[in-house]
Amino acid sequence: MGKKGKKEKKGRGAEKTAAKMEKKVSKRSRKEEEDLEALLAHFQALDATKTQVVETPCPPPSPRLHASLSAHPDKDELILFGGEYFNGQKTSVYNELYTYNIRKDAWTKVEIPNPPPRRCAHQAVVVPQGGGQLWIFGGEFASPDGEQFYHYKDLWVLHLATKTWEQVRATGGPSGRSGHRMVAWKRQLILFGGFHESTRDYIYYNDVYAFDLDTFTWSRLCPSGTGPTPRSGCQMSVTPQGSIVIYGGYSKQRVKKDVDRGTQHSDMFLLQPVDGREGKWGWTRINPAGAKPTPRSGFSVAVTPNHQTLLFGGVCDEEEEESLEGDFLNDLHFYDATRNRWFAGQLKGPKSEKRKRRRGRKAEPEGADKQERGGAGAREPPEVVREVVAEDGTVVTIKQVLAAPVPAGQPQSEEEDSPDEAGGPVVEPGPRSNAMLAVKHGRLYLYGGMFEAGDRQVTLSDLYCLDLHKMQEWTALVEADPGAQEWLEETESEEDSDEDAEGGSDDEDSGDSGGEAGDQLRSMNEASGKSVHICGGRGGRHRTKT
Repeated sequence: MGKKGKKEKKGRGAEKTAAKMEKKVSKRSRKEEEDLEALLAHFQALDATKTQVVETPCPPPSPRLHASLSAHPDKDELILFGGEYFNGQKTSVYNELYTYNIRKDAWTKVEIPNPPPRRCAHQAVVVPQGGGQLWIFGGEFASPDGEQFYHYKDLWVLHLATKTWEQVRATGGPSGRSGHRMVAWKRQLILFGGFHESTRDYIYYNDVYAFDLDTFTWSRLCPSGTGPTPRSGCQMSVTPQGSIVIYGGYSKQRVKKDVDRGTQHSDMFLLQPVDGREGKWGWTRINPAGAKPTPRSGFSVAVTPNHQTLLFGGVCDEEEEESLEGDFLNDLHFYDATRNRWFAGQLKGPKSEKRKRRRGRKAEPEGADKQERGGAGAREPPEVVREVVAEDGTVVTIKQVLAAPVPAGQPQSEEEDSPDEAGGPVVEPGPRSNAMLAVKHGRLYLYGGMFEAGDRQVTLSDLYCLDLHKMQEWTALVEADPGAQEWLEETESEEDSDEDAEGGSDDEDSGDSGGEAGDQLRSMNEASGKSVHICGGRGGRHRTKT
């Protein structure tokens, strides 16, 4: 009995010690959050000094990640907002607003009074009403050392016609989060998922909220059926039938103390109104046919003119306890909701080169050529069957199309050779994750992204364009030299000041750390889309935040 009593007393002592430690950690975490709030208040005071709209022609924005790129609903413009940049020692977070004039190929920095606080990993949705509006929800602010995070739960709207920011204060909305997804559905904004991280813990979400654009009110949806598990960084898009499709995403869980394991989801769901009843929704899991994307995170999403969902790039990870090795990708995939089928995107190459490669073929009428390319009677392209282990441990058989259709679902002619065989250099974005996409007038615009070279994170600021109707070749509008980026080796000193986190585009890409990153990018480009094995220390959060 004496020994048992001693054991019980010892057990209670351990519990008390754990409780004291948790209380101490909680107190320290609250202090860190207060420090971040003080820093944010300082930045907002600086923003408050802006009293009028100032538009300044400028060079392309400095490299940044987790910004939003949106197409103006009326003008030939793209809108870039927010983002972050890491130079090896400090993290800079932005609330800058840029516009890109497509016809003039010109950038403008637009300073508007009372902007949202600096943030990244938010969501931005453009709607046409009121002369055009850009709605922004959530995101996060990071401390200069990148170790503390403040997650927003605020909602903002940029009135594009008057160039004014407005914070919409509506109760009952989602909690603070990053990496969530948001789409415009009829006259509502529908929001799904995301994550919240503190120094103590993290949590992923699979909740669904709706914001009414007429009444400015939030409501939480409770769909019937089994939906996606909690995740961030997924694909979310509206189908022509009025449903909302969710694909993939990323989440992590703690497997033991200080060790987390990430999951790259590859399942797919439909969220749709039930029996046409207002406010009643249901989940349905779907299993599309065709050339499904390989499991990945950090992919980018846009919607094509014919309402297909486009998926670009990302990173496929092999994760161990102390390391994260990834294959960065630059492939294109299209999901056709009408046919519930994936297609791998294949570029035809320049038209002149295509004609040269066709020598020896008999002349055919143009109509016959079009009929051969598409229609119900067209032959399916050749496929390669392979097996991939899904996140739940099951073996999934995937058929990969070798010669894939264009976005409209028209297979590429089997007689055409790939652009590589034409002998000329291939212009295309190098393998990357976290690129920003927007579609305007049938053209896909791709800005930036990142890859990792050893322990170095390379943040890109290039801009490419692809005509989705022709699907011939990428055009480089802004080229960047990653090797010229500033990169500072990590140090244990904590000399970062508030000024370090202010951000700005004048000095972020100065300096030179050598040619390793440039060599890495060149090797990626020369691989014509083939991924390169690399390791990176900060990769886990980028998989989450994308």
